[in-house]
Amino acid sequence: MTSHSIHRRLAIAWAYALALLLTTGAMSAALAQEPLPSWRDGPSKQAIVAFVETVTNAGTPDFVPQEDRIAVFDNDGTLWSEQPMYFQIIFALDEVRKMAPQHPEWKTTQPFKAAIERDYAALGQSGAQGLMKILAVTHTNMTTDAFAGKVKAWIASAQHPRFKQHYSKLTFLPMHELLDYLRANGFKVYIVSGGEVAFMRAWTQDAYGIPPEQVIGSTVVTQFKMVDGKPVLMRTPKLDFNDDGPGKPVSIDKFIGRRPIFAFGNSDGDLQMLQWTMAGSGKRFAGLVHHTDAKREWAYDRQSKIGRLDRALDEATQRGWTVVDMANEWNRVYAFETNP
Repeated sequence: MTSHSIHRRLAIAWAYALALLLTTGAMSAALAQEPLPSWRDGPSKQAIVAFVETVTNAGTPDFVPQEDRIAVFDNDGTLWSEQPMYFQIIFALDEVRKMAPQHPEWKTTQPFKAAIERDYAALGQSGAQGLMKILAVTHTNMTTDAFAGKVKAWIASAQHPRFKQHYSKLTFLPMHELLDYLRANGFKVYIVSGGEVAFMRAWTQDAYGIPPEQVIGSTVVTQFKMVDGKPVLMRTPKLDFNDDGPGKPVSIDKFIGRRPIFAFGNSDGDLQMLQWTMAGSGKRFAGLVHHTDAKREWAYDRQSKIGRLDRALDEATQRGWTVVDMANEWNRVYAFETNP
């Protein structure tokens, strides 16, 4: 055998080995990047993946240009837990107890007395008016910077009473994966929540990778003022906009200017957002997180005072929207779970 033949055979062998290595590496990478790893291979995961693959397949009738790939998500109960009460309300009650030494009159004045004493029965009896009084003293009559500082300090220190974890750890791992999956496929992701917008913007970047400008929520009237020669924005105790129920499509149109093609919620407060999303032309996706896992999270729907899912569940069933059975379709609920 000539030297030339030997070199040629060695070159062919090396080329084959390199091709095999690259193929094996590509297969391993593909397996490692399997979408939505915390989702079981059930109807919800299949519906999500099928939708995304369809609308991102260039040259097909259902292809959606990247600029129109808008996805909107509710926050409370959809991206993080919302029991035993909305976390923003827990923040407000914690703030009342923190502020109480400077307000001795609160010891005998409702609803502050109930908040200080953790008397939730009495607090409930104070109704919406009582809650508004608590929100007014804890959320307003301060600058936007001061309020953001309070929220950031609370997020960094407060712990959930059941899980003994910071509240930002009560975000759902499968929904984190869904956000990442959508962004990797050219979607722009927004939060559209009934929660107060400044409360959410203080931590959503760190928790979800969603920047403040992509967070839409309820707002209070904010005014520009000069204080000690410096310009500030002051939060006043007056509701500007309630971003819940029918308010959600209005705010989507106002702040995004495009109808979403993908929407996820968990309660009747999200129904109109899902309806608005699905009313557009072309391929669209509507999803609901159904809280069915009493062991790892909570089980509730039609009768719950927090995150009631009744009318939206009926419409989802009638229209074939995706309803995620948390207990049966999520391998893990939270990232901190040790025995999923």
